[in-house]
This record gives sequence, C-alpha cells and structure tokens, in this order.
Amino acid sequence: MFDLKAITIIIIGANILVSLKGFNDFSFFEKYKFNIGGIRRGEQVRMLSSGFLHVDEMHLFFNMFTLYFFANPVLQLGTFNFVLIYFGSLVFGNLLSFYFHKNEYHYSAVGASGAVTGILYAAILLNPGMKLYMFFIPIPIPAYLFGIGYLLYSIYGMKKRIGNIGHDAHFGGAIGGYVITLILAPWLFTEHLLMVILLAIPIVILYVMRKTGRI
Repeated sequence: MFDLKAITIIIIGANILVSLKGFNDFSFFEKYKFNIGGIRRGEQVRMLSSGFLHVDEMHLFFNMFTLYFFANPVLQLGTFNFVLIYFGSLVFGNLLSFYFHKNEYHYSAVGASGAVTGILYAAILLNPGMKLYMFFIPIPIPAYLFGIGYLLYSIYGMKKRIGNIGHDAHFGGAIGGYVITLILAPWLFTEHLLMVILLAIPIVILYVMRKTGRI
C-alpha cells in the first residue's frame, strides 16, 4: 500500500471535516455547495468550498479512496505542483459545470470528484504503465483505458443526464489535470507522446460535440 504523504493527509482530513459538518448542518451545506444561482449572485467561494462537501459517507469514501491511490504518482512533481493540480482541477470541473448549466439557477452539486479525476488523469500521464484492479474484473487493466473510458462515459452521461452525478465536473477536472500536468511537465510530450494523444481523444470529442450542438 502507498505511504500517505502529509499533503494527502491534510486534503483528506479537510474533506472529512467539512463533509461531516455538512452532513450535520443543512444551512452550512446549502451555503457552500455549488449552486448556479448563488455563484451568479457573486458567491464565488462555492467554486472551491463545494469540492470539500459530499452527499453522504459513501460519496466521501469513494473520492478519498481514489485520491489515496493516485496521489503519490503525482507527488513526484512536488507538493506545490500537486496542490496546484488538485485545486486547478477542482476549479476546472466547476467552471465546466457552470458553463453547461449557467442558465439553470437551481442546479447544485458537491464533491471532490473533479479534483480527484484531475489527479487520476495526471497520474496516468506521468505513469502510463499503471494498471488498475477493478472489483468486477479479475485481471488488471491499463489505467489509460479506464481514464479514456470514464471520460467517454461522462460525455454520454452529460448528454443523457444520467443519474444524480456531475459528469461535467468530472470531465472538467480531467481537463484541468491534463492541461496543468502538461504545463508543469512538458517533457511528457517527448517521453509519453502517445499517452498525451490518447488521453486527448475524449476532450476533442466533447469539443466537437459541443461545437456541432450535439451536447
């Protein structure tokens, strides 16, 4: 198992503390969740605070468990850059949500999924040989296949409005992790060019679908 680094412990701890507060304080949850109407009234703090709130214990556990597994590969870029990718992905995710739902004043969302997806995408870029073990698949699968498949599903979820899930925040977080990591580690263009191209495919697909009015 991976050793927990100080910054990972701090971020996980902050998510747990803020989420627990939200579980037990409805007014706190309502004040700091992502909400289009609130943001358009000037409450930009929601763009960050919503990333530390979660719907329930399972939502919180899944996000923190995923962060735990993918934090260390990204920490090879340094603590500051790890924090930059985490919070940059969180903001990217919420910005994409705002873009897609800007006229839906009652649209709300919470969760660290955008930030965590950004860390996941960064980890795959930095370690293209990573493999994942899924509960329902008995053999390891390449992490990049999971990343690409997950974003393609997110596009489908955005188009069909599947479930009570912020698919756009997940996708925006992945874009944030992808772009920021490439800026911080431009050597990836030469050493892992194929992975850079493969992980860009879902992003290009979303752009084309949006431009052609299909989503």
